Amino acid sequence: MTPSKSEAAYSLLHGRISNGEFSPGYRLVLGTIANELGCSTVPVREAIRRLEAEGLVNFERNVGATVAKADATLYLHTMQTLAVIEGAATALAAPLLGPADIAEARAFNAQLCESLADFDPRRFTELNNRFHEALYGPCPNPHILDLVHRGWNRLNAMRASSFTHIPGRAAVSVAEHEALLDLIASGASPALIEQAARAHRTGTLNAYLAATGLPPSTL
Repeated sequence: MTPSKSEAAYSLLHGRISNGEFSPGYRLVLGTIANELGCSTVPVREAIRRLEAEGLVNFERNVGATVAKADATLYLHTMQTLAVIEGAATALAAPLLGPADIAEARAFNAQLCESLADFDPRRFTELNNRFHEALYGPCPNPHILDLVHRGWNRLNAMRASSFTHIPGRAAVSVAEHEALLDLIASGASPALIEQAARAHRTGTLNAYLAATGLPPSTL
């Protein structure tokens, strides 16, 4: 099925924001985007409203739409939320992960480990996303999974630079990934898995907050 013009505009803009082509503060000109897609500005405006709802775009009167800038408060709130809901999603998904799923996640983590020698924050972030999606993806609760996806979408623009600010966190993150995988593979209780996943997400948040001179999360 051919995607709607609004969906095509959303996919185009979301992709360019996520891969860094449209950097924070970049002005989104409706007419230019519409011309590229060969459509009117209406579906582009609909796509921008959707991205605004996800926290990826800001809209100001007399300025227009711009790619959202990294905001420590937004990062704090989004990461606190993800710590809770992604921890729950990972715990719910764990019993559904078979040996092949765990092996796939370990392969992603091995690539993350290898990338530490020649560290590229953007590449690390891409692999990190794929690792976590492999763990929470089978979550059987669609409502929780939707919230997780919304949180990750909101972080996309910010996370491109998060490991630039906290490169030392990358090695710790890889070690925590391995510990989380060991818990899942051993058949640990959902409560322990949720606790480990939540602590992992909070650890990244607190490393970022410390790098920006802010106090740690209270959660």
